[in-house]
Amino acid sequence: MLRVLRILLWALVVTGLAGVGTYFYLGQQKGAVQPLVTIGGPFKLAATTGETIDSTGLKGEPFAVFFGFTHCPEVCPTTLYEMSSTLGKLGDEAKNLRVYFVTVDPERDTLDFMKSYLTSFDPRIIGLRPSADELAQIAKAYRVFYERVPTSDGGYTMNHTALVYLMDREGRFFGTLDYEEKPEMRLTKLKRLLKEG
Repeated sequence: MLRVLRILLWALVVTGLAGVGTYFYLGQQKGAVQPLVTIGGPFKLAATTGETIDSTGLKGEPFAVFFGFTHCPEVCPTTLYEMSSTLGKLGDEAKNLRVYFVTVDPERDTLDFMKSYLTSFDPRIIGLRPSADELAQIAKAYRVFYERVPTSDGGYTMNHTALVYLMDREGRFFGTLDYEEKPEMRLTKLKRLLKEG
């Protein structure tokens, strides 16, 4: 009997902590998930369009950010293809939505190379090339992991976070798109961003 009571008490404690955690982690404002840890922040980076993208000038329209690199064998081209497909389905509804592809490999990804690479995808996807210091800063702001990994042929590849970050009209974190997320869910999330974000 005492053992059962102890189990019930622990269950109540765990449930209470879960409730408090959920309250603080998933507080909602205009439909956007507000995390306990801030995701996102200001940036000013060279773009494949020939201009400098200053995040302070993005207010008024939602946008998305994806971190990757052009020599990525699977995750990056798949994600960019999926985003292109979804943007195509949204059509004019998302005519002002911009997706920023931030390279985590600025050593190899020049702006010209990125510009050529991105011609295979929707023109609303714009490449951004940070310096090494700028990359460290924006990756920290977006809680993005990246690392250089040597390969057996003497070269290297990059490991990195494979999420698309959705940001609202005020530049605040709205949610994410996961790698190879179901097309209907991806479309639903972007429609919600455009409507509520």
